Amino acid sequence: MNIKKPVHSILPVLFLLCSLPLTAQQHIGKETILTKIQEIDTYIREIRGYLHEHPEVSSQEFETARFLQAELAKLDIPVTKVPGTGFYAILDTHKPGKTIGLRTDIDALPIQESPFNLKQDKKWTSRNPGVSHACGHDGHMAILLGTIKILNDLKDHLHGKVIFIFEEGEETNTGIDPMVEALKSLEIDAIYGNHLYSALETGKIFIREGAIMAGTGTVAFNVTGKGGHGSRPDLSVNPVFAAANVLTGIASAWSNQLDVTKTVTLGITQVHGGEAYNVIPDSVYIGGTIRFFDLQEAEKAFSVLRKVSEYTAGAHNCSVKFHSRMGIKLHPVINDNELTMFTRNAIQEIYPEKIVSGEENIWYTSETFAKYRELAPTVFLLIGIKNEETGSGAEHHTSQFDLDEEALQYGVGSMVQVTVQYLSSPY
Repeated sequence: MNIKKPVHSILPVLFLLCSLPLTAQQHIGKETILTKIQEIDTYIREIRGYLHEHPEVSSQEFETARFLQAELAKLDIPVTKVPGTGFYAILDTHKPGKTIGLRTDIDALPIQESPFNLKQDKKWTSRNPGVSHACGHDGHMAILLGTIKILNDLKDHLHGKVIFIFEEGEETNTGIDPMVEALKSLEIDAIYGNHLYSALETGKIFIREGAIMAGTGTVAFNVTGKGGHGSRPDLSVNPVFAAANVLTGIASAWSNQLDVTKTVTLGITQVHGGEAYNVIPDSVYIGGTIRFFDLQEAEKAFSVLRKVSEYTAGAHNCSVKFHSRMGIKLHPVINDNELTMFTRNAIQEIYPEKIVSGEENIWYTSETFAKYRELAPTVFLLIGIKNEETGSGAEHHTSQFDLDEEALQYGVGSMVQVTVQYLSSPY
């Protein structure tokens, strides 16, 4: 039975509700965010274009860092430098609340860029010979700067703090450890990141719980024998044949000794030995990487690799020397389950039907973002940039790589929406 309360009995409650401060979510709807994105669309495209034309390789991002810091100075957002070229900045609302980190990488690659993508002339091309943004980091920086402009405009309606993270040398892992160390004292509650992804169509946003990008390990060792004249191999111990058999043995072990349900890929990319056609070398170097999603299986893979290499080389009277850099370097990028669910729900509000979650979209490359898990729960998204009409979609780390600038809005929108929702929610 429904009992109607007298109107006067709920008046104190209404008065109390009206007198409470409105949360960020009540102030900021998706229409406001979408409008803000349209207002800065030209800005983020121009930022991306400038950065694309002026790329700098890992640990040499001096002008890039100065340019980014100058943009922050225009908004009166203070910057804290980290050893190297990385830095972070803080948007402090001066109201109690949570702290979320938003991260971008800032380095380019030592790749000579082609002026053409898969279909036509590129809109922007590197002006620095031999260096190019062939992985989308220019877009990542533009997305974060666009996000910063919007959040700065909305800061009066926000609570807590936002840490903007500009990481040096993602491609070479040089900036991640100093950055993590510098951020430890900030008590960050969550860290959000994204990567533009050439295998995913523009307008698609890939997010899933658990592993979304692979971990990586370095393969680096020498097979050593005894050099000599090519005319008398019997007087030498030829490491070339030993190395060839080592590679065959590793490939066989990979398919027969590792768990097929826990994918570990082996990418041997270097075999160096000898400089003359008539000289048997003393040693042959073998190098490459493994990629994995299960840490224990990766450790097992290295154990198998070492054992097979040593025993196979020994059968040829050779020895193996493993380099100090051999081993696991980065863990997989693993999304926190609860934070991922929160992020998916937030983005679905602003971009319904844009999210994809299929395992076929998992990326087998690696990312230093994995290390931010040492600081807080993390979530990482892949933003599609593939567009056959504009010719974007070439593989990352290739000269034809290009991105569809229409994708930048989805990067900005997702980052702003998640930040606003997170700072205003009890999560």
